[in-house]
Amino acid sequence: MLDLKFIRENPELVKKAVADRHDSAPVDDILRLDAERRQGIIKLDNLRQERKAVSKEREKAQERGRALRAEIQTLEDKAKKIDGQLSELLLQVPNIPQPDVPLGKDDSENVTIRTWGEPKKLNFPPAPHWKLGEDLGIIDFERGVKISGSRFYVLKGPGARLQRSLIAFMLDLHTHTHDYKEIYPPYMVKKECMVGAGQLPKFADNIYHDAEDDFWFVGTAEIPLTNLHRDEILTKESLPLHYVAYTACFRREKMSAGKDVRGIKRGHQFDKVELYKFTEPETSNDELEKLTHDAEEVCQRLGLAYRIRKLCTGDIGFSSTKSYDIDVWAPGCEEWLEVSSCSNCGDFQARRANVRYRPAPDAKPQFVHTLNGSGLALPRIMIAVMENYQRADGSIAVPEVLQDFVGAKVIK
Repeated sequence: MLDLKFIRENPELVKKAVADRHDSAPVDDILRLDAERRQGIIKLDNLRQERKAVSKEREKAQERGRALRAEIQTLEDKAKKIDGQLSELLLQVPNIPQPDVPLGKDDSENVTIRTWGEPKKLNFPPAPHWKLGEDLGIIDFERGVKISGSRFYVLKGPGARLQRSLIAFMLDLHTHTHDYKEIYPPYMVKKECMVGAGQLPKFADNIYHDAEDDFWFVGTAEIPLTNLHRDEILTKESLPLHYVAYTACFRREKMSAGKDVRGIKRGHQFDKVELYKFTEPETSNDELEKLTHDAEEVCQRLGLAYRIRKLCTGDIGFSSTKSYDIDVWAPGCEEWLEVSSCSNCGDFQARRANVRYRPAPDAKPQFVHTLNGSGLALPRIMIAVMENYQRADGSIAVPEVLQDFVGAKVIK
């Protein structure tokens, strides 16, 4: 969340940032409650001073003291109520985009800043992954629906092994080459972890929730990783912290009928390898560039053409100050598929989760900056591999870097 003092001192800047996002936030309500709260504190302090003075006058102390105690209690109860209301309202205010984030209303106004490789042109009509998967018997849509309903599928044989191989390859690359520490977190978290990561209350409708035990199913490993150091004060020497985690992800994926209904592009359950960083404020933008390059290297080693797009104000995430998307080309679907979104969240999540560090041994603790990005997200990277490496006979060549993991050079 944003610092209340920052909102108080920069109300027009915050309102402009919200407007640039084409979003809404209760900034005026926050300012009104904040002013009421501050006036109440002044009155409360004055009454406490009076009670202290009255207590020294024995004859008048008893009667006036009772009246003061009652009035102070009323004001304290009111202040507590206002604090609760302010906390709820502050959770609804998105982060402020950095100055170099392009202005725009939606993803059509994102800016391509670089590309790698050329989109593959096959010398035969390419098939989409759903036809490849069914013809090879490695994706079973019918049984997925039978077991769990729409937007579920079953990976079989080499299909399941290909996905597992991609996960193992990405984890090995990030831990051995990029020096991230691997974490295996829970897939269900407490409500306060969802709040800390910026998922609640904004995205409650898209999250699966076990109401009886109050467990919330993660939509990304970013959520447990944000809360890994919740309520902790880290040392300057420990930063930056680089984590990588594989999890299954669960999202309700509410969307209009007919959109992305074919294949495995969008479902209620999917797998993802997530990159996450805790850094000092001064280095967070440099760390964002490094994180993005780490995610890019996955595409490069797989030989997949991709583009990097800087997200505009209307498409940037709720918690982010700056984001890059990595899109890979899928010739069967004939579209660019987003396989990673890499973001600098500043101190927005750290303030919510109360993750701080000491710049010096005797210094006052400050909030760290947090960064996250997919490294990469399945099943879209699986789609790209299947469609780019398909052959005219309907088989799929296995990328060289995956062959040892898969145990084969061709899926046929």
